Amino acid sequence: MNTRTTAPDLTGGLSTASVSDALDSLGLPGPLQGIGALRQGRRIAGPVFTVTYEPVDGTGGTVGDFLDDVPAGAVILIDNAGRTDCTVWGGIMSRTAHERGIAGTVINGTCRDIAVAAEVGYPVWSVSRFMRTGKDRVRVAGVRTPVTIDGVLIHPGDMLVADDDGAVVVPAARWDDVADLARRIDRVEEAIVAAVRGGATLAEARVRHGYHTLQTPKDPS
Repeated sequence: MNTRTTAPDLTGGLSTASVSDALDSLGLPGPLQGIGALRQGRRIAGPVFTVTYEPVDGTGGTVGDFLDDVPAGAVILIDNAGRTDCTVWGGIMSRTAHERGIAGTVINGTCRDIAVAAEVGYPVWSVSRFMRTGKDRVRVAGVRTPVTIDGVLIHPGDMLVADDDGAVVVPAARWDDVADLARRIDRVEEAIVAAVRGGATLAEARVRHGYHTLQTPKDPS
């Protein structure tokens, strides 16, 4: 029996580009540089479930059992310190996560079995792909604890959006502000395109709608 469930998209279809511009305008960090989609044409959004890995020592450790605790609709965010010499995500996990309605996985590190992820339609973002197992090389060091990736401090429950352009994280407490501003940015860009179609030059349309200051940090005073 297929038990897969899904959660509603809480972002209204916002792109990472619009969210990133909104973060710039508010003076907030968020884009995770160097992490990209394994397969184009996918988009995910949801609250993050954080996982941290570390090198193994003499006591060993597990590499993926945390998956039993991830709720449907969450985005798994794995921090393996950007390591690309061993994987922390593979085919069994992609199949299981897909069946459980998990939104997707974003990895500061590497993954394998990408054909399996593509086959079941499970979206993955990572630094790279590499077949060497992480078993006996890394272990889970923390689950649902704050992580810092590319200088961005991320707490469990923060909102993550990922698409063809990469992945970006927004503090949960600032999501409404960021989303409202991102939607405004989208409306301005649509108005610019409409103005060009109506005969304006691109330069004129951009000036008319304030394009060049859309993402400029605003003075809070």
